[in-house]
Amino acid sequence: MSMKNNVKAARAHKGFTQVELAELLGVSRQTIISIEVSRYNPSTVLSLKIAKYLEKSVEDLFELESSDFE
Repeated sequence: MSMKNNVKAARAHKGFTQVELAELLGVSRQTIISIEVSRYNPSTVLSLKIAKYLEKSVEDLFELESSDFE
């Protein structure tokens, strides 16, 4: 199951680089890259942290693909 996400756009809007967001979250830059290209679905805790730092709701950042409901 993969999720669409708006993390890259929200991060850019807030003016964070991938490195800066990764440091705030305590993860690697590679983790941020993987989330942004939908190769990795973050844990609930990490999703909540991302939402907090980007000042968005989790629902604004992540959404399931329609095929996930079939």
